[in-house]
Amino acid sequence: MELYYQNGLIPVVVQDAETREVLMVAWADEKAVSLTQKTGYAHYYSRSRKKIWKKGEESGHLQRVLQIRTDCDADTLLYLVSQSGAACHLGYRSCFFRTLDGHVLFERMTDPEMVYK
Repeated sequence: MELYYQNGLIPVVVQDAETREVLMVAWADEKAVSLTQKTGYAHYYSRSRKKIWKKGEESGHLQRVLQIRTDCDADTLLYLVSQSGAACHLGYRSCFFRTLDGHVLFERMTDPEMVYK
């Protein structure tokens, strides 16, 4: 299936395959999607660093991709994953750990200063 990338990128919604909790949203380019398919582990494109990165390459909190789905327009992907550790770089299981008014809903799983150097 042909995917539709906007400016070379496609948004990826990441969901826990078992609980269906949305863990994060990231961007991927064609090479990152290809690496994900080839290795079975999530790869994304960092817009700030302008490079591909493997989720968990520094933290060890890997995302094993069990299935990749596309939406009806083929311009957004859904990765169903088995998440080891925190998905959020701030140490939470999900990047969606707070409400719009700033109320934190969950405890941190890990201290990011201990994980990222």
